[in-house]
Amino acid sequence: MTSALPDGPPPAARGTRAGSDNARRLVLVATEAFSERGYHATTTRDIAAAAGMSPAALYVHFPSKVALLFAIARNGHEQALDLVRHAVASSTDPERRVRRIVLDFVAWHARQHRIARVVQYELHALPEPELGVVRDLRRRTEQLMRDVITEGVAAGRFQVPDVATAARAVLSLGIDVARWYTSQTRPSPDELGRQYADLVLRMLR
Repeated sequence: MTSALPDGPPPAARGTRAGSDNARRLVLVATEAFSERGYHATTTRDIAAAAGMSPAALYVHFPSKVALLFAIARNGHEQALDLVRHAVASSTDPERRVRRIVLDFVAWHARQHRIARVVQYELHALPEPELGVVRDLRRRTEQLMRDVITEGVAAGRFQVPDVATAARAVLSLGIDVARWYTSQTRPSPDELGRQYADLVLRMLR
């Protein structure tokens, strides 16, 4: 079983000239730069130069550096939410649902570790209301995880003292993968997802 999320960089932000190749290239370059150096250590001049553009050309597509970060962060969180929704819809059995969520969630954070690193660890740079949009996506993702665990508890399949804490712990395991995983890391993203799924189900039981 492989991740339900697509590979590759996120698209540009809505409200920009998102359909252009230049906008997509800027998002890709910004993702690489933010992942390697961090948001604050990366300038718009750095991004434009790496994309083979002038700084003025960057502003044709994005009004600011923070707009680029928001494009990456929002799309990444939308993908995570879609992944969890897809996993929940894949079965009516709570254990199978949890296994699918964890497998896909972990595999995506490993396979797309650069994007995930930006999505998960550079949010402090987002201002309101952009940060509020991302927080809402995170809350909705966590709520789905809570619902599945709650169903498992009600069915006598899981035993956890606090569902909210358990849901946060499960998702945090997947998120942390982006912090240390690289293209040279083993096992493979899918195998890592399977191993994490086994661990999580033991934990919840």
